[in-house]
Amino acid sequence: MNFKHFTLIAVVTIIAGCKNNTIEITGKLLQSQNAEYLYLDELKSTELITVDSVLVSEDGSFTLKRKVEFPSFYLLKKDESNFLTMLLEPGQKINIEAYHDSLNFPLLVSGSEGTQRMAEYNKILNKTIDQIKGLREIYDRNIGNPELPSIMDRLDSLAQTYLNEINSFTRKYIDDNLTSLVSLVALYQQVAPGEYILHPEKDLSYFVKVDSSMSLLYPDYEPVVSLHEQVQQLVSDVRAQNLISPISQEGTEAPEISLPNPQGDTIRLSSTRGSVVLLDFWASWCPPCRQENPNLADAYDRYHSRGFQIFQVSLDKTREAWLKGIKDDKLERWIHVSDVRYWNSSVVPLYRIEAIPFNFLLDRQGRIIASNLRGEMLQRKLAEIFNE
Repeated sequence: MNFKHFTLIAVVTIIAGCKNNTIEITGKLLQSQNAEYLYLDELKSTELITVDSVLVSEDGSFTLKRKVEFPSFYLLKKDESNFLTMLLEPGQKINIEAYHDSLNFPLLVSGSEGTQRMAEYNKILNKTIDQIKGLREIYDRNIGNPELPSIMDRLDSLAQTYLNEINSFTRKYIDDNLTSLVSLVALYQQVAPGEYILHPEKDLSYFVKVDSSMSLLYPDYEPVVSLHEQVQQLVSDVRAQNLISPISQEGTEAPEISLPNPQGDTIRLSSTRGSVVLLDFWASWCPPCRQENPNLADAYDRYHSRGFQIFQVSLDKTREAWLKGIKDDKLERWIHVSDVRYWNSSVVPLYRIEAIPFNFLLDRQGRIIASNLRGEMLQRKLAEIFNE
């Protein structure tokens, strides 16, 4: 499976005149050498561009100023291996203190919450990298040792423990920062060149989480669009390889769902037995879901009188957004339920949901007939069932 790695930048619209767009970066390099330069590089979608530089003073102090129209990723660097990744926003005044040879791990960062969060993550990541390097050193010292096979088993076990720990830490980091652009960066962290902490298949739900959140906050910008396209391809590939869930197999009885409707009454999926049911997972924040809703409305109007029902489950964050989505898309005529818990909804693990929109078509006994039917595919299947 090919999952292209890309450099990221995301933007949000800032109302003109509401904020001072000049950022100021001040700082001090400890143990600075004479005639040291610092460079400020902007991360574009496909390249890194040097936009400013400064000669560090004899006492190690420096100042950089730049106009920033929207949140952007920058590198403050001495060279290609000594840099600090920064998330800069209009009007920020940032202060940095670091040793001249380790910008990656500053002693102090203030004035930029995003930069602080990334620096904190890097400290934990660097600890893991050092632990794994230490295991490699033990291996090197024991080459030729007759006990090497058993030593390797212990080293492999320790390495897996370290990797599991940084994987769990990265997952929690993303959960805690899901509305920040730093979550986008966390998807692509490595413990060694080409050795990613999160794996697109094993950790697909986290790629989906970040994709959903960033698409909601920054829907029109190229890196977010690119991430969305890649996640959709990943989901498609995984489904094609039957890696998501055997639940999608035809003939499987759909697990029970018991959730509140907009009036607060608990509605069971099993209450629809006797009808052909489209079990549809959606959310008001999901543009592809909203685009598919008119097709669902057309199918409902055409076949409801003949025994067709829609049981639509929302992964919305708030009740207000859920109800507004129903009203705006004129969907009131069929069954709606939700626990409004976003990706923490009880249906996500139950149905192994990795992306939305997603649906199952159920027969009159509640067994799965087909899955992920959209557009004309849904219309053709319903025409076949109702003998049109």
